[in-house]
Amino acid sequence: MEFNDAKMAVEYGAAHGALAMTTPGDTTMATVDEVKKLVGGGSARVDR
Repeated sequence: MEFNDAKMAVEYGAAHGALAMTTPGDTTMATVDEVKKLVGGGSARVDR
């Protein structure tokens, strides 16, 4: 993912961080599609 927009970078970072907190351990299992869904206004509920 590449974009030249600081606000969007923060949105994606926050969404990824929120999803990372839904899984145990030190690494995230969130996919790009899950992050995009959350940034777009979707639920933080992970569909796995």
